[in-house]
Amino acid sequence: MALPSTAPPGGAPAPPLQQRTAPRLGSIDLLRGAVIVLMALDHVRYFVSDARFDPTDPARATVALFFTRWVTHFCAPVFMFLAGLGAWLSLGRGRDVASLSRFLWTRGLWLVLLEVTFARAAWQFNFDYGYTSALVLWALGWCMVALAGLVRLRPESAGWTGVGMIVAHNMFDGLQAAELGPLGPLWMILHEPGTITLAPGVELFVLYPLVPWIGVMAAGYGFGPLFRRPPAERDRLCLRLGLGLTAAFVVLRLVNGYGDPAPWAVQATPWRTALSFLNTTKYPPSLQFLLMTLGPAIALLPRLDCARGPLAGAVRTFGRVPLFFWLLHVPVIHLAAVALSVGRYGAVIPWLVRNPPAAAPQGYGYSLAVVYAVTIAVVAALYPVCRWFAGVKQRRRDGWLGYL
Repeated sequence: MALPSTAPPGGAPAPPLQQRTAPRLGSIDLLRGAVIVLMALDHVRYFVSDARFDPTDPARATVALFFTRWVTHFCAPVFMFLAGLGAWLSLGRGRDVASLSRFLWTRGLWLVLLEVTFARAAWQFNFDYGYTSALVLWALGWCMVALAGLVRLRPESAGWTGVGMIVAHNMFDGLQAAELGPLGPLWMILHEPGTITLAPGVELFVLYPLVPWIGVMAAGYGFGPLFRRPPAERDRLCLRLGLGLTAAFVVLRLVNGYGDPAPWAVQATPWRTALSFLNTTKYPPSLQFLLMTLGPAIALLPRLDCARGPLAGAVRTFGRVPLFFWLLHVPVIHLAAVALSVGRYGAVIPWLVRNPPAAAPQGYGYSLAVVYAVTIAVVAALYPVCRWFAGVKQRRRDGWLGYL
């Protein structure tokens, strides 16, 4: 993953931060908004779908189910990368490095707090803290805390540090938390998903280990100086870099060696073999997974500047208020699942309100048509309030708005 030089063409020194401007870029908002909508689809699928197995299992999934899940793999990597890019762009909007660092670590800790309070209640619909999950807000928050330190480096240094984490972390796939004794829980936080026992009867399930998510956000920050370049040159470099990363994924996957702990395998039919080829590891995200998702997203980014019309405008609106949307959409989707449960069973099924290992009843769930219908309904219902809040953020500059 190559990073652009921070020097403008011709070797001229970069202008001081206070002399640069970084207007809000519609392409970034549009890309962020698109992955926000895909995230909603994934969460509706989790609560509503009748597929009670891994939807990316190439031996069991239909093509429609597989790609309904696979396309949502772009959400976390793109969001993390754009968070790093957004941090760099904020330096051109009146922030200096010191204030950016302070904002990142305070907002990061705020996100971690939201994960274990509001988000936990939204996912579980209970207050039994015998079980808590460390999910995407947890990872995003701690990545921001880490980036608060990395922004003290030159952007290219921070970026290459992130690239190194992305490329090298699969070297440690063979190291298991169970082998590390007292350091095992720390390894789960950093690299290996698993359950940490905090106290008797109190468990923390870490689904999003921090490495290499920290690397993804740092790479996004290091990517930022490319936006100093003239738009035509910037777009050309984005396209070349994105296509190069995508090609690197294809080559590494074909070799079936380094870069993912789960190699693809020949299946019963050619199309299932193709699904196996695309079924890379997300927890933690492998090098191949990140190449597969970030490559196309970076290549697509310049093309999004041309998107017009009401649909593109609506998606951009979601991209301007991503955390606000997140905090609303999980409880709304969960409530929709509760309503469907009451309509079908006459009661709320325990799976929707209890901690694991509670399981959905046999035959629970609905077809993909219902999953997509509920997704459209949820997104449409949340659009007016997101549009209102985006307007508030545009009109006002209150410091607390930056935390939502």
